[in-house]
Amino acid sequence: MKYDFTTIMDRAGKDSVAVDVIPFQGAEVKEGFSKIPMWVADMNYAAAPSVVKAVAKRLEHPAFGYFNPSEEYYASIIRWQRERNGVEGIEPEHIGYENGVLGAVAAAVQAFTAPGEAVLLHAPTYVGFTHTLEDNGRKIILSDLKQDDEGVWRMDYEDMDRKLKEYKIHFAVFCSPHNPCGRVWTREEIEKAMEIYKANSCVVVSDEIWSDLTLNGHKHIPTQTISEDARQRVIALYAPSKTFNLAGLIGSYHIIYNKYLRDRMCRQAELSHYNSMNVLSMHALIGAYEPEGAEWVDELREVLAANVNYAYDYITENFDGVELSKPEGTYMLYLDCSKWCEAKGKSLDELIRSGIERGVIWQDGRPFNKPNTIRMNLAVPHSLVIEAMERLKEYVF
Repeated sequence: MKYDFTTIMDRAGKDSVAVDVIPFQGAEVKEGFSKIPMWVADMNYAAAPSVVKAVAKRLEHPAFGYFNPSEEYYASIIRWQRERNGVEGIEPEHIGYENGVLGAVAAAVQAFTAPGEAVLLHAPTYVGFTHTLEDNGRKIILSDLKQDDEGVWRMDYEDMDRKLKEYKIHFAVFCSPHNPCGRVWTREEIEKAMEIYKANSCVVVSDEIWSDLTLNGHKHIPTQTISEDARQRVIALYAPSKTFNLAGLIGSYHIIYNKYLRDRMCRQAELSHYNSMNVLSMHALIGAYEPEGAEWVDELREVLAANVNYAYDYITENFDGVELSKPEGTYMLYLDCSKWCEAKGKSLDELIRSGIERGVIWQDGRPFNKPNTIRMNLAVPHSLVIEAMERLKEYVF
């Protein structure tokens, strides 16, 4: 490969919660085991060279005063969406800066719902959505995803429609590709969901931050491209942060075609007087969305697919009582350990702690609204995926 996805970086003391924080109270890594960071959703690869070059070039000029987003910023997003997702017709006015996807969700829920009002989400649910909506005083109504006979997560359309009507819901958060399940929804699946949202007059926030990281031939379908109604109903959220490992730089964006939605959304985001772009973040996005960045992402997807395929096969062959669906996108695994815990007479807390003691820093999956689950980040060098699986086999499962 042209780019380096094999070097094991020492991130200790380099502003990284992934290695500096253990996300489970009372758990510690035992002596003799190195840390393998497999929890928070950032990657343990160096950022794309085109990003580093763009930021370094901007740093050559020693002034960092007030600025407006450049034409190149908007052109980069428009080109990226056209070339990667086949989206036509985006104009600069449709694009708006957001400090982060969750900040955008907070602005949208404030703009289009009232405190105490209900919002529909799927479960398992990205924990960030839960915190954001609860912190803003909204009531969360969950529609559980169901696994079919092959273990593939599916939307329950009848349940969605029933709950939208029962709770008089007119605002929904849609996650595509889905975190933590890793589903890359098909066009037909999104069409059915959007029909239900339309029938119930829902404003839809579509979190598509994982859209660049589809695996094994799966393709992201932007929700707004499903129909003209979807184009006018959906607030789509994107960012280069997951794709290019830029979360610490801050910077996301929305695409909103409907002027009414856009005006309300932008006005709500302005009220904090703090939803402002960082100049280095702007240049990082421009560098990310260059042709070299696209080439880097294509290699990254191959690396992630190899990690997912290896881990999935290893777990299904070696960890009796652990169930999982093979992700079609993202770099996260969502493990259901219910049968293992029952068979071994152990709690999930004991299981999580046992893994961390052996240096596999994984994440409690229960806050994502499913019991006895663990979320694992596979965006590490392949050698560490192998090492983690071998430790889990020998010492944990």
